[in-house]
Amino acid sequence: MREDTMLQKLWAGDPAGLEALMERYIPYVSAVVWNILRSSMPAEDGEEVVSDVFLAAWRQRDDLRPGTVKAWLGAVARNRAKNRLRRMGRDLPLEEDALEIPGPGDPSEHYERTVERQLVRQAVDALPDQDREIFLRHYYYAQTVPEISRQMDLNQSTIKTRLRRGRTKLKDILTREGFLREA
Repeated sequence: MREDTMLQKLWAGDPAGLEALMERYIPYVSAVVWNILRSSMPAEDGEEVVSDVFLAAWRQRDDLRPGTVKAWLGAVARNRAKNRLRRMGRDLPLEEDALEIPGPGDPSEHYERTVERQLVRQAVDALPDQDREIFLRHYYYAQTVPEISRQMDLNQSTIKTRLRRGRTKLKDILTREGFLREA
């Protein structure tokens, strides 16, 4: 079922819309939840978190918009999983670089990486709305070009062109700021 059809059913209160949403996104939501929970709780608790995400989608269905469903579900899944860990008195898993401590004589490298991340974030934010959404879907949410094409109702060649344009813009900014060398 196409995303817009699924959303129309959801907005109308038709349970078939929720079923289609779950069928399409349970693997994604489950992956997000289990990446946070890892083995810190029984499988039943993780499944309950996944169910809570879809219950939230049902209750807040008027907030869902075409092209943002997967991102919305991912954000809710992350928050619900983190909240479950907190309620159980467990620590949240750290991001990979959260405890990155610069080695001796190396604080400037740590600073440069931080500045580089900020520049990349600013460059992505500076992209036009649709280009930014395509860029984030592809590089942050790991969606394939065909998935993005289907969900955003755009031609695959258009998506590839916009991804290339975004990469070029990022490269130009990072080169100008001295983080990349000109080829």
